[in-house]
Amino acid sequence: MKRIILSGGGTGGHIYPAVAVAEALKRRFGEQVELLFVGAEGRMEMEKIPALGYRIVGLPIAGLQRRMDWHNLAVPFKVLRSLRQARRTIRTFGADVVVGFGGYASAPVLWAAQRMGVPTVIQEQNSYAGVTNKILARGARRICTAYEGMERFFPADRIVLTGNPLRGRFSKEGADRAEALRHYGLTAGLPTVLVVGGSLGTRSLNEMMKAWIVQTGGTAPVQVIWQTGKYYEREMQAFLAAHPAAHVWQGAFIERMDYAYAAADLVISRSGAGTVSELCLVAKPVVFVPSPNVAEDHQTKNARALERRGAAVVIPDAECRTRAMPRALELLADREALAEMSRRLEALARPDAAERIVDEIVRAMA
Repeated sequence: MKRIILSGGGTGGHIYPAVAVAEALKRRFGEQVELLFVGAEGRMEMEKIPALGYRIVGLPIAGLQRRMDWHNLAVPFKVLRSLRQARRTIRTFGADVVVGFGGYASAPVLWAAQRMGVPTVIQEQNSYAGVTNKILARGARRICTAYEGMERFFPADRIVLTGNPLRGRFSKEGADRAEALRHYGLTAGLPTVLVVGGSLGTRSLNEMMKAWIVQTGGTAPVQVIWQTGKYYEREMQAFLAAHPAAHVWQGAFIERMDYAYAAADLVISRSGAGTVSELCLVAKPVVFVPSPNVAEDHQTKNARALERRGAAVVIPDAECRTRAMPRALELLADREALAEMSRRLEALARPDAAERIVDEIVRAMA
C-alpha cells in the first residue's frame, strides 16, 4: 500500500492540479494507494476536496495581509501550530511521499516532511516560481514544471518538464463544433470569440465587452460567448437589457468548456496556469489579458512565455478595454496567423501531464 499526501489550496489553480494527480494515482494503483489531502482551515479546499470524495486535514495556517492588519500578529503562532500538526499528520498517516501544489498549507507540510526524511515532490504551475517553492525546492526529490527555463529558480538536476495536470479531457479535436454552436444558440456563418474571466468574473473583460457593444450598436461581424462571472451577472444582464446585442451569449458560468472551446475561433482570457494549459491542449488562438492582482505578477509571466513563442498575443489589463477586441478582430481576419498560432500552441501541449507527475512521485519514493 502506497500512502501519499497531496497538499495544495487557496485557489482552484492549486486545488484542481492536485485532484487531477489524485485521479491519475487512483487509475494507476487502484486500491493499492491511500490518499490524504492537507489544506488550510477556512479555505475553499476544505469544501471542494471532500465533495469529490477525498479525505482532507486542515491546518490553521494563514498568510500575511499586504496591508497593516492586526491579524498578522497571529501568523507566527499559526505557522508553529501548523508545523506541529503537519508533523503529527505525516506520522499518523505513515506517508511515503508528500506532494505540494502551492497554497498556504503546502509550505508547512512539505517543510515538516523534509525535516522528517519523507520524500517530497513539488509541482510548480507557473513560469515564475513563488518564494515558498524556491525555498522548499532545495529539499525536494523532484520538481515538476510546466515551463522550460525553470533552472533560474530550481536545482536543474531535479527539474522534470511535465506540464500542468488538468481534470477532464481537453483536446484539439474536442466536442463537435456544430453541436457546440447550437448549444449556445449561435450560427456557423460567423466567427466566434470566447471571452472568459473565471468563475467570479473579471471587471476589465466585462468593461471591454460593454464598450465594444456600445461602440458597435449591438451588431458586429462576429459572435461572442461572454462569461461574465457570478459577481457581475446581474449588472451585465441589466446592461444587455438596455443595450441588446445580436449574436452574444452571456452567462455567469460555462458548464461545458469543451463546447465553448469547440465553438470558438479565438479566445480572450486571463492567463492563469490552468487556463494556459487548457488553451495549449485545445490549440485555440488567444489574446491574453493577464490579471495584475496576483502574486509575483505570474499571469503576465505565463502569457509572455507563450507570446515569445508566437503562441499568444498579450494585452495589458489597463489597455484591454480599448485594445483587446480590436486586436482579436484583426487576428480573426488573418486566417494564416490564426493557423500558425494554433500550431505553436499545440506544440506546447502536454496532455499526459498528470501521468508524468505520477511517474515522478513513484521515482521519488524509490
